[in-house]
Amino acid sequence: MAADLPSNVHVSKHPCLRAKLSQLRSENTNARETKLLIHEIATIVACEALSESFDAVPHGVGRSPLGYDYNAETITPSHICLIPILRSGLGMIDALQSILPLPVPIHHLGLYRESSALGVVEYYNKLPDQKTRSSDPPTTPASAPTAPGPSHLAIIVDPVIATGATACAAIDTLRDWGVHRIVMISVIGSTEGLKKAGEKWAEGVQVWVGGMDEALDAKGMIKPGLGDVGDRLFLTAGR
Repeated sequence: MAADLPSNVHVSKHPCLRAKLSQLRSENTNARETKLLIHEIATIVACEALSESFDAVPHGVGRSPLGYDYNAETITPSHICLIPILRSGLGMIDALQSILPLPVPIHHLGLYRESSALGVVEYYNKLPDQKTRSSDPPTTPASAPTAPGPSHLAIIVDPVIATGATACAAIDTLRDWGVHRIVMISVIGSTEGLKKAGEKWAEGVQVWVGGMDEALDAKGMIKPGLGDVGDRLFLTAGR
C-alpha cells in the first residue's frame, strides 16, 4: 500500500505503535485511555518524523555535575512552531513538547469539514501577523532569539487525515503565512487523504502517520478508522 503513496508520505512500521493503534481503534477504549494512546502514538511518530527534520549543531561548551567540560549541541532550524488543528490536535501537543528540547510557540488553527459538501471552513486562526517573507531559511540555532518573519518549520498535528481536505487547507494557510517547510504528524490517514496531503506542496511538506486505512465511507470517515477523535477525547459524541 505505502508504495503507492508520494515519496514525502511516511507510514510507521513500528510494532509497538501498531499494537497501540489496534487498542485505540476499539469502541471499548474510554476517553482517558484514548488520550493516553494518542499521546503514546504521537510520541513514536514524532520521534521518527523529527529525526529527519532537524540537525544537531554545536552550541558552546557545557560543564557536567562532576566538573568536566563537554561540547553542547542544540537543534536547527531556529524558528519552529507547533500548529494543532482544533479540536483533536490538542491531544498531540504534549507529545511534541516532550520531544522538542526547547519551548516553541503554539499557534492554534480551527478547521472543520462542512458535512454536506465535505468542504472545509476555517473558524479560528491564531497565526501571528507576519508581514515579512524571506526566501532564505534562517540558519541560527534554535536557542537563538527569533527575529520577526515567517517560521522556517511548522509542525502540524492532527490525529486523522481522512479526505485530506482539512490537511490541504492547513497547508495552504501556512504556506500563505510564509513558512519554509511543513511537517504534518498524524495518528492515522486514509490512502486518499494521505495522497492529497503529500501532493499539495510536495517540495515543502513531509507527512508522517502512524497507520493507513484504504477506504472512506459516505460521510468521509475512515474505515475502520478511529471514529471522531475529538468526540472521543472530550466526551461530546451525539452533540
